[in-house]
Amino acid sequence: MTLSREFIGRAYPPNAVYAVGRSALRAFASSIGDDTLACHDVESARALGHPDLVAPPTFPIVLVWRADDRVARDPELGLDYGRVVHREQRFVHHRPIHAGDELLVHLTVKDIKSVAGSELLVTHQEITTVAGAPVCDATTTLVCRGGAR
Repeated sequence: MTLSREFIGRAYPPNAVYAVGRSALRAFASSIGDDTLACHDVESARALGHPDLVAPPTFPIVLVWRADDRVARDPELGLDYGRVVHREQRFVHHRPIHAGDELLVHLTVKDIKSVAGSELLVTHQEITTVAGAPVCDATTTLVCRGGAR
C-alpha cells in the first residue's frame, strides 16, 4: 500500500506557540555535546551580541518533530510509523534562535513518492516568530520501509 498522495500540498496550521526557554537550550546543547558558552551562559551570549542564550544550529529539530508528528500520525495518510526511519534533515537559518523567542511552525507536505519499494514523505517547515518574522526553514525526509499500511 502507498501513502495517500492527497496529502501533497496540504498545509497545516501552526502548533501552539513554542516558548524557547533557557533550560531547554542548555539541555539540548548538553545532549549533543555542544559546550559553546553562548548556549549555556547568558553573559557569554550577550558579550557576543545575542539578547540571551543562543540555540545550537540543530535545535529547530525540537519544533520540527512536533509539527511532523501531526502528519505522520494522521491515519488517512496510511503511514506505519513503526517502519519509519529519518532519511534527511536540512535547515536554512534566517537568524539565531534565542531563549525568550516565541515561535510557530507552519508545515506543508511537499512530496510523497515511492522509491525502491519504500515510501518517502517530504515535509517543509517554516519557523517564524509569532509576529511572522522568518527564523528558520526546514525540510524533512522520512522513509517508510516497505511501503505503508
